[in-house]
Amino acid sequence: MATKTITITLDAYKRLRAKKTSNESFTDIILKLTRRKNTLDYIRSLKPSTELADNIEKSMMETRKAKLRKVGFQ
Repeated sequence: MATKTITITLDAYKRLRAKKTSNESFTDIILKLTRRKNTLDYIRSLKPSTELADNIEKSMMETRKAKLRKVGFQ
């Protein structure tokens, strides 16, 4: 496995170390923190919120009511 040495501030190191559990490497933490998340993963990571649930439900209802119209291309 190839490796690279990076320089980070002491504050950044402390924050990164705080995210790390005893069985995780710094590489594991960096990869976890920088992985791409889709919208559903993001929503699942949030604390339960009645306001968020209500907004999602409202948006879904508005989307279902929307009518598509034909557009002519010339």
